[in-house]
Amino acid sequence: MRITVDMNLCESHGQCVFAAPDVFSFDDDDFLVYEGRPADALRAHVRSAVSMCPARAISTIDEGEPNATS
Repeated sequence: MRITVDMNLCESHGQCVFAAPDVFSFDDDDFLVYEGRPADALRAHVRSAVSMCPARAISTIDEGEPNATS
């Protein structure tokens, strides 16, 4: 799975950080940072983060299906 975040849409609500803290966090300047290719064991948390984002800024691509997005 590969994650992308449209930083033009991200409003730093932090819902992704709550849903998947091993993948998403804020740096010292309160900018979102994330692991672009998280471990497979974190897929469910990432999918929760995608669905919880109020700005719809997060998308995923399954590595096995290059044209599939969430």
